[in-house]
Amino acid sequence: MPVFRFRPFVAPLVLVLTVVAACADRNRGRNGAADSANTKDIRDDFGEAVHVGRRPPTRIVSLNPTTTEILFAIGAGPSVVGRTQYDLWPDSAKLVPSLGPGIRPNIEAVLATRPDLVVLYAGADNRPAADRLRSAGIVVVAFKVDSIEEFRRVTRVLGALVGDTARARAVVDSVDRTLQRVAAATRTLARPTVFFHSWEKPLLTIGGGSFMSELVAIAGGRNIYDSLSAPSPAVTLEDVVQRDPDIVLVSPIERAHMLASAQWRVLRAVRDGHVLAYDTNLVARPSVKLGEAAVSLAQLLHPGVVR
Repeated sequence: MPVFRFRPFVAPLVLVLTVVAACADRNRGRNGAADSANTKDIRDDFGEAVHVGRRPPTRIVSLNPTTTEILFAIGAGPSVVGRTQYDLWPDSAKLVPSLGPGIRPNIEAVLATRPDLVVLYAGADNRPAADRLRSAGIVVVAFKVDSIEEFRRVTRVLGALVGDTARARAVVDSVDRTLQRVAAATRTLARPTVFFHSWEKPLLTIGGGSFMSELVAIAGGRNIYDSLSAPSPAVTLEDVVQRDPDIVLVSPIERAHMLASAQWRVLRAVRDGHVLAYDTNLVARPSVKLGEAAVSLAQLLHPGVVR
């Protein structure tokens, strides 16, 4: 599920253009985008085949905070001409015009940017938008990133699409090195059980199908709902009490409310003050800050162990 609810363009001229294009092709080869990668088809998370062309896109609309962050990280930021209102990192992304929400986007606003690539969140509500944009001749890809492995895959695919697979691999490798460092530092430590509070009404938590559950494990904890396959399942307070977590992880704006709530005091972790606020800007997006997110959670669960 996307984390949208937190209260992330004569002969001499022809000759010059021909030379520039040829140099650009050679540069893309040095950057790791082999010709074979440019001619194969990939499939997005709607199951649609997307042809990777020989020319990278120059006008990209990214309506998914995760993919916007990835595009900037792999050097395609200057080509991004549209984003959602939630795409706030890196700071340079804020200079890109906002086209509103990423779910059920305004098609006319998207088309007005004259994109040659649109990246969508692969939710059912966005299928009509994908179909309309494709019918207008726009290349569309849609992704849903719920796991760390999906982050790796989507980063590599976006690297192929924008013509820089080497940069994409470097981003993935950098994130992986940090994740491995955190996992190594916490591997032998006692693992407190964790309840990840995601939403109050209805009461939602983080299940084993979410990258956030993976981050808890890497950081040296155990998500009490890691056996549930859904990324964000609904649960009951009674079941949370029965599972009796050692620690509750909440957003900063929810922590004070939970500690003052008579309803939540039935939970031992709340009575003992073991309610910890996690950095939603880091932890809540499966993107290029996954390594930093793992460090942040490890510092909460095991203070002083990871820096």
